[in-house]
Amino acid sequence: MDTDAYSWAHQRSWHRLDQLVRQRRLSGAEADELVRLYRASSQQLARLQGHHPDPELVAGLSALLARARGRVLAARTQPWREVGRFFTHHFPAAVYRAWPWWVGTTVIFLAVAGVIAVLVDNSRAARSALGIPEGDLSTITGPGGSFETYYSEHPNEAFAAQVWTHNSWVSAIALFTGVLILPAVYAMFMNALNLGITGGLMADAGRLDSFFGFILPHGTLELTALFVAGGVGLKLGWTLVDPGRVSRAAAMARQGRATATVALGLVVVLLVCGLLEGFVTPSGLPAPVRIALGFTAEALFLCYVFGIGRRVAGEQDARAAAPAALPDPAARWLMAPVDNTLERA
Repeated sequence: MDTDAYSWAHQRSWHRLDQLVRQRRLSGAEADELVRLYRASSQQLARLQGHHPDPELVAGLSALLARARGRVLAARTQPWREVGRFFTHHFPAAVYRAWPWWVGTTVIFLAVAGVIAVLVDNSRAARSALGIPEGDLSTITGPGGSFETYYSEHPNEAFAAQVWTHNSWVSAIALFTGVLILPAVYAMFMNALNLGITGGLMADAGRLDSFFGFILPHGTLELTALFVAGGVGLKLGWTLVDPGRVSRAAAMARQGRATATVALGLVVVLLVCGLLEGFVTPSGLPAPVRIALGFTAEALFLCYVFGIGRRVAGEQDARAAAPAALPDPAARWLMAPVDNTLERA
């Protein structure tokens, strides 16, 4: 069986099933249609699972059927349980599946920022090209200069909220302009440029200790969140260029859902970054302690993604490759054979 052609032939009925599941109220005819489409889609999922399809296609259809079963059986969902499942399953798995993209983004970003920092530190021509004025810059780089006072000139709570809002906006730009590729690349480059210029100026002033002491407590996790946003955004753009074995519309819809999942999860990650930048970075704690707190937050996030996310993604792939499981006894009647007319639809 050609699984791509098979999934394309049934996309319209799956979309209709999704519409009915999301609809708040159903008429009698719509409720009957929901049951019929659920039964048909369950059999179609079983056929797909027997022909080694794309794991993400099977996972998406399985999720749709789970929601449809809950609607048919009038199961009440618990909002907090769904929120918990989002952060224990959907978000870490989505970030893990995109790891080659955001790890690659990390390497390129840090390389570009590093080269810019070295040029700013050692080349007057580079400074002139970047529009950096000659002369005494101690008001920026010196003790008590604007680089340091930036983190303490506002109340901690207001500064944390401001940072959270700003970082969420930057990440959203990187995520959702990724479909056009070039705007996302430009946004990432500008952030690398700003980081490189600041690092180069602080190195030229002999104050790299202060630079890392103020950047690393919050910047480690903050930059990782930016790299994830940029990498996932670029993956969305590349999906438009190369949709793979499925149609471009289906591939974009699937990756768009994954991108939205990452966007929602990063809001919480960036909230943690804002709290670190608002309360830890400007605190009176010794620099090694502040840096250790930043590294701890980064380590926890990476363990979360490559531990929980990897496990959940593996379970999803295993379910996609395994034969279809029998439904729970309360829903077996829904799996009764459907007539050929519905199957042909």
